[in-house]
Amino acid sequence: MPLSRTLGSITVTALTDSEGAFFQPRTEAFPHATAADWQEADRRDPTSVTADGQWWLPFRSFAIRAGDGPVILVDAGIGPADAPAASWAPVPGRLPAELAAAGIDPADVDTVVLTHLHSDHIGWAVTGTPGRPYFPNASYLVQRAELDAAETINPGLPAGLVAPLRAAGQLREVDGETTLTPAVRLLPTPGHTPGHQSVLLTAADERMLLTGDLLVHAVQLVDPDLSYAHEEDPDAARRSRTTLLKALSPVILATPHLGTPFTPA
Repeated sequence: MPLSRTLGSITVTALTDSEGAFFQPRTEAFPHATAADWQEADRRDPTSVTADGQWWLPFRSFAIRAGDGPVILVDAGIGPADAPAASWAPVPGRLPAELAAAGIDPADVDTVVLTHLHSDHIGWAVTGTPGRPYFPNASYLVQRAELDAAETINPGLPAGLVAPLRAAGQLREVDGETTLTPAVRLLPTPGHTPGHQSVLLTAADERMLLTGDLLVHAVQLVDPDLSYAHEEDPDAARRSRTTLLKALSPVILATPHLGTPFTPA
């Protein structure tokens, strides 16, 4: 059964699509991290490092549900065997089975928030040939700045993702901070990609930040100033990360790639 946390009447369920070793040494992914940074990161998140020192990471989506109401899904994993992430991530993913184990039918999802358009976050958004939205009743929410940069992020995105969602009438552009429900807000957190967004959940006097790739490893909790090699604008990513972590502390972080899906910060 997938791991979940509750905030008042809201359940947040971590759905692990897959997991595997990263394609490059972690010291290249975080070139400015010190030996002391790594030691503390490994203490905080021991399952993220293998016996031979590789970065081991899960690929998660999160489902938000109040009672037995409709589901907000945050990110769409690495996808099936022919998904865009197949060139580097451990496809096929198992998100359909994870949803079923959590008692969620794809038709129950009325909103899919794509934090950004990197291939390991959009895998189940559109599937099949020709491509169709995997979640038939959902609006897919993407920041306008991210859509404007789609071809730069990946030349296959306009035809492979954006066009099928538009054709189905299921693509919703958002621009900046957006309130979805009284408990759920989208927050622009640019830098990792131009239109990266995170999701802030507030309920029962608790806050949870569904980070997307605002941070991708515990070493960025040890030192939030540390850049990740695959950020499109490292300075903007650093500002987004440090500003939001400082403003929200204390907060529960729901992260796609840390060893534990829910981390206090």
